[in-house]
Amino acid sequence: MTITRYSVRRPFYSPWRELEEVSNRLARFFDESPVSAGAETGTWLPAVNVSETSDELMLTAELPGMKQEDITIELENNILNISGTKSEEVKEGDEERRYHMWERRYGAFQRSFTLPHTVKADAIRAHFENGILEVHLPKSAEAKGRKILIEKGK
Repeated sequence: MTITRYSVRRPFYSPWRELEEVSNRLARFFDESPVSAGAETGTWLPAVNVSETSDELMLTAELPGMKQEDITIELENNILNISGTKSEEVKEGDEERRYHMWERRYGAFQRSFTLPHTVKADAIRAHFENGILEVHLPKSAEAKGRKILIEKGK
């Protein structure tokens, strides 16, 4: 049995359909998206979101199947480095297993982010739960802004 990717079937015929299908196959073959980059070498890049509130920046990374002890976060010269290694799940007796599709990524990864100077480096904290890493980057008081009181004229 072969498992294939799901594709939406169109109810009408398009003369460009065959070209589109070939193009999609080529795109998957030469895919260099962040998730698949380095698949040949065993490296991968986790998906990351960066959001901002008035008090902090928050970096969220998806690290499914990883443990906290497999992840390292370092800060040097205002560059935040997140790295780690995701191990392949191997069970005894799986020597006879054949794979029909292999999309999950394993191996080492490293992501680096240049932080703005308005981040309080000594107050950065991280939290990891259910495969989601959250890095909280608090802003300094100068970055938060403030209202300036207008005094009455003399």
